[in-house]
Amino acid sequence: MAATANPLIDRAHILATYARIREHTRRTPILALNGSDFSLGSFSIILKLELFQHTGSFKARGALTNLMTRQIPSAGVVAASGGNHGVAVAFAGHKFNVPARIFVPSVASLAKRQRIEEYGATLVIAGDRYADALEASKIWQEESGAMPIHAFDQRETLLGQGTVGLEFEEQAPELDTLLVAVGGGGLIGGIASWYQGKIKIVGVEPEGAPTLTKALEAGRPVDAEAGGIAADSLAPRRVGELMFPIAQKFVDRVLLVSDREICAAQEQLWKVARVAAEPGGATGLAALTSSKYVPAAGERVGVLICGGNSTAVDFSR
Repeated sequence: MAATANPLIDRAHILATYARIREHTRRTPILALNGSDFSLGSFSIILKLELFQHTGSFKARGALTNLMTRQIPSAGVVAASGGNHGVAVAFAGHKFNVPARIFVPSVASLAKRQRIEEYGATLVIAGDRYADALEASKIWQEESGAMPIHAFDQRETLLGQGTVGLEFEEQAPELDTLLVAVGGGGLIGGIASWYQGKIKIVGVEPEGAPTLTKALEAGRPVDAEAGGIAADSLAPRRVGELMFPIAQKFVDRVLLVSDREICAAQEQLWKVARVAAEPGGATGLAALTSSKYVPAAGERVGVLICGGNSTAVDFSR
């Protein structure tokens, strides 16, 4: 059996995508820490700081891939987003002078709404959750002829997000395990397609949005709860159809963390490294700081800090 779970989303295609978009993206830095920095014992932790990507999250990679590899109609593009994908599509539209209309739910943070408008996109608030915004975006797509850019369930999006894995392997080839936050699954699906079982990939989800957990239990994507502190970045109704077989093949396990544990990880990340992540961005680290994931002796653990689009948080308490 071939290593890949999808022959259209594999290392060769991700490498070609990276060659296409890399002049428009940042090669985000890594930061080497030790578990003892978080009072967790002595083991290697490597953070990839994707919150320093254009737009404040990894989502810029997928958005750019869509605009650079697909035929764009005169009506421009449309996207539904909890926030970060919308910011990324707005950024890509601004870069290539393409009209963009972004639908977000009411839970989208003010910081993300402002960034969407700063890039010149049209912002529409639609419903209370991502699924509501997605339905509204589909109506606009049909009416206008705009090209939809899905936040996670689209080949080009997965390929773009997969370039995170390509960079991380080049920067830290010694990793044994990588902890990745999961929402709709575009990020972990792309990264897992790059590594293809070479290292252990562990998904981390908020307890209030267990989309991949429920899908793996059911054997297919199913509706799950869509709440919690990271609802504007990690709470679609279900994971993507394209990423699911990739997760079945290449994701070792999925862990659930509470809102309290996510907040604690945010705070510790700031205190230890002066890195200010949004809740979704700190969710992968929360698996470590909560001891939901306990590394073996000598294990080298990577953590993706995937976003930093939030209003200022006071960690002085």
